[in-house]
Amino acid sequence: MSLPSPLSTGTFTGAPGTVYFSLLGPLSAESGGVQLPLGPRKQRLVLATLLTRPNSPVPVEVLTDVVWPEGPPRTARKNLQVYISAARALFAPGDGGDRLVHGCGGYRLRVEEGELDTLRFRTLTRAGRAAGERGDLRTAARLLREALDLWGERPPLHDLRDSAGVAEEAERLESRCLTVYEDWAEAEIETGRAGVTVDGLRDLVERHPFRERLRAAWMNSLHQTGRQAEALAVYDDYRQLLARELGLEPSPAMAALYKAVLGRRPASGSVAPRGAASGASLPADSRYFTGREDELARVLEVSAAPEGATLIVSGPAGVGKSAVAVRAAHLLADRFPDGRVHVRARRDDGTARTAADMLDELGRVCGVPGRGRPDAAEAENAWQDWLSERRLLIVLDDVADEGPVRGLLPRSGRSSVLLTARGQLAGLAGVHRVALDAPEEDEAMELLERLIGPGRALSDPASALRIVRACGALPLAVAVSGMRLTVLRHLPLSEYAERLEDAPCALDELVAGDVSVRARLAAGWRDLSPEDRRALTRLSVLAGDGGFTLERATDVLGCPRRAALRSVESLIGTGAVTSPPGEVTAHAVRYEVPRLLGLYAVERAPADGGGGEAIPRAFPGSFPERALPLSRG
Repeated sequence: MSLPSPLSTGTFTGAPGTVYFSLLGPLSAESGGVQLPLGPRKQRLVLATLLTRPNSPVPVEVLTDVVWPEGPPRTARKNLQVYISAARALFAPGDGGDRLVHGCGGYRLRVEEGELDTLRFRTLTRAGRAAGERGDLRTAARLLREALDLWGERPPLHDLRDSAGVAEEAERLESRCLTVYEDWAEAEIETGRAGVTVDGLRDLVERHPFRERLRAAWMNSLHQTGRQAEALAVYDDYRQLLARELGLEPSPAMAALYKAVLGRRPASGSVAPRGAASGASLPADSRYFTGREDELARVLEVSAAPEGATLIVSGPAGVGKSAVAVRAAHLLADRFPDGRVHVRARRDDGTARTAADMLDELGRVCGVPGRGRPDAAEAENAWQDWLSERRLLIVLDDVADEGPVRGLLPRSGRSSVLLTARGQLAGLAGVHRVALDAPEEDEAMELLERLIGPGRALSDPASALRIVRACGALPLAVAVSGMRLTVLRHLPLSEYAERLEDAPCALDELVAGDVSVRARLAAGWRDLSPEDRRALTRLSVLAGDGGFTLERATDVLGCPRRAALRSVESLIGTGAVTSPPGEVTAHAVRYEVPRLLGLYAVERAPADGGGGEAIPRAFPGSFPERALPLSRG
């Protein structure tokens, strides 16, 4: 994606002697201003795949599929090792082995922000958006423009896009950049600098004619530079395009912007103010939300579809499913003119609510005529008739199973539904899915820093990292740790890290007021069948060294291999066991139990029977480390 820019295109290079990689254009690497040779195409495909997932393990199977999509040759593993060795050779002698390492999850390429343009882009984007949230729009515009200036004249990874895997990652980068361009343009317009955005917005609207936010920003920039007739023409062209291609009208928010331009009234920098849609019923957006850029972008893309969509955000307890859904709902205000509604699918005691109970709440909040009908089918049909004529976003939070929510999902119309659930809700067909794992440690560190202050975290970064790792990078646990440390200002980070690393006592430390990690884990535990509880307890002990294979699970569960596989897959369905993404044969997978859930399962073993012989009270002690430098500087 080539970005139109009123400014000169900038570049960012790392410290002298480092290797600087670029994905925002053709794949390239340089050191000391000298371009480094990256070898033949297959070798570049391996490097590109590792760099699109920096500091994260990339399974060998994923690399193999990227390089040999039609099927690997017999020499594939040997060839892959050659490509990995070539990638290691890009670094200083003796450094490559530490930078590109192989572990149980695959190959991990360790790079810093100053060594990869996509990491620098992410940091600048976060800083710019944070400045915008504080109301400092000039700083926001400057930082977002710096992020955009990292993009080259050609689309990202354009030289390798004949590979489906690389092309998918490149398209995600382009989509993310387009959103940042919209953020930048709106910030400039709000600060009275609409003139610098007009030409670039025009070029992007030509390439993305259905992107309403881009078109709205272009209308505003023309309006604020005195070109009212052109601004009105932008709307008219859009109206005709939608009618001709999709049989739709512009959104009410876009129509309101048109009326503002027509009446020469001041127009805001976006299609509609955040939260302006009628009938909004949402929890407050978290001030401490960090990371999740890819997952959030996917949720926004699917939910904002003109025809509506149903999407499930799944993951273990405390992984941040509700936070992602609520943030997405806030960001989608302008896409749902009939409102955004949030309904919890459980009661305060953690038990599931009935369909009739949730339907009654939806009817009350939305003003559905004839709600509360005694006949369940009549009430459901009245809801569906009302919903079919509206554009509404519904968040069904913490769904226990499919049954109570199936009748609430739209059968027709243009409304969207976001469901969050610990389990997979496999019985719902025709839905989109986003699975959340624990975030990368740098994102978890950022959350901890926001809560306790960067000064305190940087005073002992090694202990801060130990806290994050002892929490398994789980956002809920990191947040509780941060809240606790905010109150206990006298407590050294190193001492609190020791407490969390002491397995039998860790959950006792993860309590802040009425927020308890143990209580959240207990709610998920109650959802499990007795068989799943017994299996989880045994697998939690087995996973204490960082994970387990199907063969080891078969041994510890004491059952045939097929029965062990069914047991493990049942736990995956509940969110209690995780497995790496991508297609991997069952015998090659290394499964994991989230550390804190494993501690809770072992803690409950005496109460729930444990399934036979004595179960140890804690993990063997160690848990895997992920790559993150101890210094954040």
